[in-house]
Amino acid sequence: MKKRVTIKDVAKEANVSIATISYVINNKEENLSKETIERVNAAIKKLNYIPNMSARSLASKKSNLLGVVIPQTEVNKQIMLNNPFYSEFISGIEYTARLEGYHIIMSGVEIDKSYLDISVKRNLDGIIILGMYPQEFYNELKKSQIPIVLVDSYCNDHYFHSVQINDRYGGYIATKYLLEKGHRNIGLVTGKIKKEGVSEKRYLGYKDALAEFKVPFNPNYVFEGIVDYEYGLSVAEKIMKNKDITAVFATADILAIGLMKRLKSAKVRIPDDISVIGFDDIYITKFIDPGLTTVKQNIYKKGETAVKLILNCINKKLTSKHEIILPIEIVERESVKEI
Repeated sequence: MKKRVTIKDVAKEANVSIATISYVINNKEENLSKETIERVNAAIKKLNYIPNMSARSLASKKSNLLGVVIPQTEVNKQIMLNNPFYSEFISGIEYTARLEGYHIIMSGVEIDKSYLDISVKRNLDGIIILGMYPQEFYNELKKSQIPIVLVDSYCNDHYFHSVQINDRYGGYIATKYLLEKGHRNIGLVTGKIKKEGVSEKRYLGYKDALAEFKVPFNPNYVFEGIVDYEYGLSVAEKIMKNKDITAVFATADILAIGLMKRLKSAKVRIPDDISVIGFDDIYITKFIDPGLTTVKQNIYKKGETAVKLILNCINKKLTSKHEIILPIEIVERESVKEI
C-alpha cells in the first residue's frame, strides 16, 4: 500500500521548514517570499499532498464545517428529505457553502441527545437550524457561543439571527385569492398547529382573510396532520365527505399534491369540483396536471441566504442580530376555478 504523503515530505521536497508549509496551506503567507510560496505549491502539486483537515482545524481554530438541523417527521423517525422543499433548501445551503470553502453536516435531532455535544465534538463553525424546536433546545445551543441562524422559526431570542418569510401574510394571500374567486367554504389542510410555528402563522393568515371577507370561521374545515404526501392522500377522504367545501388551501405543496392525487383517482375534477392552492412552489408543481396555483417562496434562495448570513457572522462582519425576510407572491396555474 502506497504510503501517504506527509507535511514532512513536502517540507523536504521544497527544502523549507514544516512551519513554512503550514503557513502556505493556511494562507498565512504575509512574511514569505513569492519564490518560497511557488516552491511550496510546486512540491504540494508534485507529491499530490492532501492536507489533514483535522490538523488544519486545530491550527486555525476553524473546521470549515457548518451544521444543518432538519426537522424529523416524528420522534425517532427519518428527517424530512422526502419532501422536495427540504431538498431544494439543502441544495441552496450546500452549493453556497461549497463555493466558500465550507462543507455541511446534516442531521435531525433526537430528543434524548444533545446537539450541543455534536457541535462541540465536530468543532462546527456555525449552525443553521430549520423549523421550530422546544425552548430548551435553543437555551442549550446558546452555550456553544458559535453563530447560529434560524430558518422558518419564530423563536424570539435576541441571540439568534434569522431568515424567514412572512408566513401569516402568505396564509392570508392564499385564502384571499380563493375568496376573490368566489369561494366561501374553504378547507385548510395543514401541519400540526403549534404555538409560534409556521403552520400556526399560515393558519392565522387563513383566519385573517376569512374575517376580512366576513366569512365565518368553521373549525370543521381545518384538517391537521403531518406535512407529507401520505397525509395529503388520506385527508382527501375527509374532504370528499364534506360536500360544502369548494376550495382547499394546503399550507405546503406536498400536501396539495397528495390531496390532488387522491381526488383525481376518485374522479373529483380539479378545479371544476374542488379548487386547490398550495404553498412553497416546489419544483414539481409546474409539472403536475393541473399545474398547482401556489404561494411562491424562493426555497433555494432561503438556503443560500442562511449560509451568507452565517458566514458573515463567522467572519465578524456582523456584530448585532440580523433578521432577513424574503418576499412571497401568488403563482397562478390551473388548479383554482372562479365560481
